Amino acid sequence: MFRLSPSSILFSITISLILCLSFSSSIIINPSKVKQISWKPRAFVYEGFLTDAECDHLISLAKSELTRSHVADNESGDSKLSEVRTSSGMFIEKAKDPIVSGIEEKIALLTFLPKENGEDIQVLRYEHGQKYDDHYDYFTDKVNLARGGHRIATVLMYLSNVAKGGETVFPEAEQEAPRRKSSSAVADDDLSECAKRGISVKPKKGDALLFFSLHPTAIPDPSSLHGGCPVIEGEKWSATKWIHVDSFDKIIEPSGNCTDSNDHCDKWAALGECTNNPEYMVGTPQLPGYCRRSCKVC
Repeated sequence: MFRLSPSSILFSITISLILCLSFSSSIIINPSKVKQISWKPRAFVYEGFLTDAECDHLISLAKSELTRSHVADNESGDSKLSEVRTSSGMFIEKAKDPIVSGIEEKIALLTFLPKENGEDIQVLRYEHGQKYDDHYDYFTDKVNLARGGHRIATVLMYLSNVAKGGETVFPEAEQEAPRRKSSSAVADDDLSECAKRGISVKPKKGDALLFFSLHPTAIPDPSSLHGGCPVIEGEKWSATKWIHVDSFDKIIEPSGNCTDSNDHCDKWAALGECTNNPEYMVGTPQLPGYCRRSCKVC
């Protein structure tokens, strides 16, 4: 049997450490900063995941391009406006700049999931009274499932503090008595009524909430139901990374007739929906989108 000498082992460890440090001294995941808040669903908070500079940078990239947020229709997969979600937001493309690339690297290290499985980071702003009603991050329609499959995990990064409200709440989470309902060391009186419905996370600038929408068996987890509570005082900024079970970056090859199936495709394309809503606009080789001509993919 071939065996390494102690000196060879030490050399290998030293080289590994040098490579890790040279990779990026700033990209370090500290397990002691991770707090488990629930097992059903599996949810964890990483304290100080982003620096203040990283938070401010994401906000600065998003401010001038915010539009009203959409939701995916459960039957058709179409993107549509809804009072269920009243925030405004935009997507930041991967590797847009070195700071965004660094954040993408940290997310991959935290989740142990490939970068190519993730969607672009979505930055959201919630003003007074704005919220996101209870919902699942996994899909029930074939259109969205065709690209990358289900969303297996979500990383929700808080880019600002919120004076009152704006919590993320899991109303169906299994609670263990006498477990506190909030992941933060705050009295229940400091939580909004919305947040008291289940296990909740109070927004804190730089913190990141990681939760899984699927069981380890890849079956959707109903206990992952979650919502964004209304902002009562202040303003809430957040950044979301949705991660799929398969690559979300697969190149979509042209197929079929190069046509648009909706008269509004050219207008939607001009508004950036080819990037913001690729599932509907572009689709996949198996399920072509409705605006392939306007998105210039054929």
